[in-house]
Amino acid sequence: MRKRVFSGMRPTGRLHLGHLAGALSNWVRLQDDYDCFYCIVDWHAMMSEYAETGSIRSNCREVLLDWLGVGLDPDRSTIFLQSHVPQHAELHLALSMISPLGWLERNPTYKEQIINIQNKDLSTYAFLGYPVLQAADILLYKGDLVPVGEDQSAHLELSREIARRFNHLYRDIFPEPETLLTRTPKVPGTDGRKMSKSYGNAINIADTHDDIWGKLRTMMTDPARERRKDPGDPDKCPVWDIHKVFNLDPEERDHLWDGCKNAGIGCIDCKKALFGHLMDLLRPIQERRRAFESREDGILEVLRKGAKRAGTVAGETMSQVVDSMGFVDR
Repeated sequence: MRKRVFSGMRPTGRLHLGHLAGALSNWVRLQDDYDCFYCIVDWHAMMSEYAETGSIRSNCREVLLDWLGVGLDPDRSTIFLQSHVPQHAELHLALSMISPLGWLERNPTYKEQIINIQNKDLSTYAFLGYPVLQAADILLYKGDLVPVGEDQSAHLELSREIARRFNHLYRDIFPEPETLLTRTPKVPGTDGRKMSKSYGNAINIADTHDDIWGKLRTMMTDPARERRKDPGDPDKCPVWDIHKVFNLDPEERDHLWDGCKNAGIGCIDCKKALFGHLMDLLRPIQERRRAFESREDGILEVLRKGAKRAGTVAGETMSQVVDSMGFVDR
């Protein structure tokens, strides 16, 4: 049997080029070699958006359309909503019983977000315990591998610790999920910071032709290049960082590099070249996305099919969990 991969995304709205380069392109490739479970983790979205839930439903739809557009295939992968499989919440509760409070309080992401997110009250039981739900998501499907970037690999250790603790206390049910390190190229936003919806600097996968050009045209470049005749430094230019990810033509990249360093081309020329490569990449993705978007019944069928398969696997796992913990047989 093929090894099983589990990964998920929070539904925060349409996905952008950072998601495409950092995760989705890899997820599409993994379908060839692994039994893939891809989950839109809407319960996780509730942990920070519990007071403003009006957009969660539409955001789930947008994420699903982006996934289908980039090439995640419901015939080759299990694609589903977390809330459609109630065993996620049930296993979360079971694992909460055995997760030491100190493990959660030491979580670096929890500490960082409590400090940095000032406009929301995150002092809730659920937010402190979100790593337990994250562990439940993975362990429910006995995931062998979880694709993450190198900067996220430490987050998976808590899931392994919880699996070890459960196996020690009760019965050896859960494999310890391994990190499947993936290349996470730097994709800056239009203001030079990391591309993020919360920063308002993202180029979205579903953006129109005009929107993408409008964002690129005004995107910041090397701040030292104030005039067309000034030589530039591509290493200080966010536009060049996006070229390195999405422009796969080495000869053109060499030409653009030399043109920037010697003031042989202007920033608009460089941006036009990047725009062409982005549109070549996104055009078929957007066509597939529109095809699914036009068939609402098709979108619902993807979710029904995914939840049915995920629920079968999840149900088998939970039967083992409740039996090993000493509950009366169902």
